Amino acid sequence: MMKFTVITLFPEAVEPYLRASMMWKATEKGLAEFNFVNLRDFGLGPHKSVDDTPYGGGDGMLLRCEPVFDAIESVKSRDTEAKVILPTPVGEIWTQEKAREFAGVSLTSGLETDSAFSNQIAAHYIILCPHYEGYDERILSIVDYKISLGKFVLTGGELPALTIIDSIVRLIPGVLGGEQSAEIESFSNGDNLEYPQYTKPYDFRGMKVPDILLSGNHGEIDKWRAEHSTKAE
Repeated sequence: MMKFTVITLFPEAVEPYLRASMMWKATEKGLAEFNFVNLRDFGLGPHKSVDDTPYGGGDGMLLRCEPVFDAIESVKSRDTEAKVILPTPVGEIWTQEKAREFAGVSLTSGLETDSAFSNQIAAHYIILCPHYEGYDERILSIVDYKISLGKFVLTGGELPALTIIDSIVRLIPGVLGGEQSAEIESFSNGDNLEYPQYTKPYDFRGMKVPDILLSGNHGEIDKWRAEHSTKAE
């Protein structure tokens, strides 16, 4: 089982997604476990403050060290091997390859769990969701992985946390329905994009399914799919 603990000021923003669809399926099958920690529970003073103004001036508020360290350490006190992920613009860009690494699977093993590789990954990831203007730089000292979704900024780390979790969990063998579902999709092999796919009806408003896909000739179908797979730019 792979565990995820999300530390956030807004657990109500992330819980519904992780209780539905394939994430729910992963939980029901005992393949993943999701826990939530409200950072406000570790806030300071009567108002449970978690942020303050930056030294040197400037707009916005920064997450303070104390509540963040206390929240993370409370989780790690029960699992010292847990690794901390921080969604941040200064982090390493998240890719399908990184998702496979964190899930402990590789294409060379047909997306079955790679035992030699999986020994190098964590079975428990703590994801800290930053908010406000940012965070005290000293928080990075307790972070194992800095992850960025791209060159843009969001109001908080909840959406990146969900994206990271979803991209990892769906790769765990047994979560997706088809055995090759994750093996042939976009970005499963570097920067490839999956070939076009069609379902019924054959003719929709004059747009017809390519006849080769109805031919029953699997060799020609594979050739067509290879020709129509593209590279991301």
